[in-house]
Amino acid sequence: MEPILEPGRNCWRKLSSARAGLLVDGAAFFAAFREAVAGATDHVWIVGWDLDSRIALVRGGQDDGLPRRLRPFLRTVLHRRPDLHIHLLTWDFAMIYALEREWMPLYNPNGHIHRRLHFHMDDRHPLAASQHQKLVVVDDAVAFAGGLDLSKCRWDTPEHAARDPRRVDPGGAPYPPFHDVQAVVDGEAARALGELARYRWQRATGERPPPPGTADKDRWPASVTPLFRNVQVGIARTFPAFQGQPEVREVERLYLDIIAHAQRWLYIENQYLTSAVVGDALTRSLVRDPGPEVLVVLPQATSGWLERHTMDVLRARMLRRLRAADRHGRLRICSPVVPGLDGAPLNVHAKVLVADDALVRVGSANLSNRSMGLDSECDLAIEAGTDREARQAVSGFRDRLLAEHLGTTPRTVGDTLERTGSLLATVDALNGGPRRLVPLEGEVDPEVDRQLPDAALLDPERPVDGEVLAEQLVGHDQRRGAGRRLLGLAALLLILVGLAVAWRWTPLSAWLQPENLASLGGNIGSGPTGALIIVGAYLAGSLLAVPVTLLIVTTALVFGPLLAFVYSLLGTMLSALMMYALGQVLGRGAVRRLAGTRLNALSQRMGRRGILTVVALRVVPVAPFAVVNMVAGVSHIRLRDFLIGSLIGLTPGILGMTLFANALYRLVMEPGRDTLVAAGVLALLLAAGGWGIHRWLGRSG
Repeated sequence: MEPILEPGRNCWRKLSSARAGLLVDGAAFFAAFREAVAGATDHVWIVGWDLDSRIALVRGGQDDGLPRRLRPFLRTVLHRRPDLHIHLLTWDFAMIYALEREWMPLYNPNGHIHRRLHFHMDDRHPLAASQHQKLVVVDDAVAFAGGLDLSKCRWDTPEHAARDPRRVDPGGAPYPPFHDVQAVVDGEAARALGELARYRWQRATGERPPPPGTADKDRWPASVTPLFRNVQVGIARTFPAFQGQPEVREVERLYLDIIAHAQRWLYIENQYLTSAVVGDALTRSLVRDPGPEVLVVLPQATSGWLERHTMDVLRARMLRRLRAADRHGRLRICSPVVPGLDGAPLNVHAKVLVADDALVRVGSANLSNRSMGLDSECDLAIEAGTDREARQAVSGFRDRLLAEHLGTTPRTVGDTLERTGSLLATVDALNGGPRRLVPLEGEVDPEVDRQLPDAALLDPERPVDGEVLAEQLVGHDQRRGAGRRLLGLAALLLILVGLAVAWRWTPLSAWLQPENLASLGGNIGSGPTGALIIVGAYLAGSLLAVPVTLLIVTTALVFGPLLAFVYSLLGTMLSALMMYALGQVLGRGAVRRLAGTRLNALSQRMGRRGILTVVALRVVPVAPFAVVNMVAGVSHIRLRDFLIGSLIGLTPGILGMTLFANALYRLVMEPGRDTLVAAGVLALLLAAGGWGIHRWLGRSG
């Protein structure tokens, strides 16, 4: 295969590394990380997508005197090394991940765990993007990069035993087997990754980072046997254009060049397979004759309900496309099977590509659109060239990964490949054991596939344009109406502040006395009878077109936040179901007379987009609550999708309104200049926000 790495085209730098290794699975990386950091004297840089300070870095084995968990380990190392500083940068994550993450890692109730530990959550990225690079740099002498974060549910061994008692999260709960790969380099390559980590820190914090030291150090973990000696390492990055930072798409370009140059074999492990440009490149490779065999190892299914209804659907479309292009029978897409998992799949999280016996690539970039141009990414690539030992290292690494999935040895894989001359035939010959690779059909519910938008919305390759998002989910004709409704909500809040003042200094105050509200709530009750009364009020309110916001605020003032949240969510969901059924009973003609010109546009979007559009219409209402529900009843949207979308879209807003209503109540009942000014400022901010959203939504209208 011709040389591929070209700085300025498909990589940032191409630099020497006296030693380079590839660590397979989390147990190897966590142990090597701990060993390298324990010897640090100057600076440790950790850049990641996630971080959990409670994880155990090593599990089992002898006690070496250092703590096993990340937080006390870092604290101990800092106490031992008076000149050491540790910088940790993680993504300021989207709230959808809030239940999966440690909210405040590396903090004690009284502050930082150590004054020389510097922690920051990176929010300097475009809408819908993330900080996805996974780097560790120790004294600019050794560096790790790949797919592994210092996070929970990452530790595992190559055995991926179904019931390994060590494979538990910080709370002691077991999790399924997890497969990933991390590269480790030294020399100039490690120093460059230190430069990259400092750049990321300065972009995120605005602080000038300390320069690297000048003295040569050896921080290579003694437990890691180098796989390569004296090789050139290419560093490829993805950065979106944002706040003066130019767009960088080296990751994408390198994928395209590798696929185009491969002659015999392409071995790929990845979490996703949704990238349009990579799909195009693989299609061209499969069509040409002669061309390489392509073996792709993917997880059987992604993690969580949301990803399975989004990324798995996009993957299914890609699989159909690639199989249609495989006219020469050179494609195999499969997933690993581990016995004893009772249906739980092996989580393939690795981002690996091996081309022929000539190049290996390991990094953070998924085969998704967002890794090509939206998220920040970093991959390392090593070209063997004509170096015989390096070529053997490349092929040996591929054979080791295949041996792990096939339950055999790398030697057996290598001998079988030499005998058959075919990567796919090798898999067939060794695929008879309990650990094996099975074809990945990747089929999804056709109805979910029909409703889901294309990849440009769910898996964007560039920063998301707000107007395009509004057009896709809400629609051009309704955007000005949505803005007016948001301004109306801000006006309602201003009125509430005015009423709060009136209630305090006029006879209206008698209506808002705590004992009166408590009495009202007590009369209704919090048991089944009270719930029936409240739900009945919501049902009647829907029929009478009473604004659902007013019903929620009133419920919050009477019952307090917790009970009000339960009552309001139950009432809104049941009233939505009632109006959905009413729409079906009345039929399209009657609903058209009630909904007016909104009917066709809303109905078309609901039928085409399903759950996502229902969520969007709950978050940014373009029509009254009752109208949206009736239109849903006469559209093509299924009842299941309507209820799921409503629950997802309504829950955050109801929670916010119940908490806000009670906060406003407390401000009114304990008045003073500061509380009234705070209430007025809050209302003005909401009004300004509504005006701004109105301008944004209607800018192109």
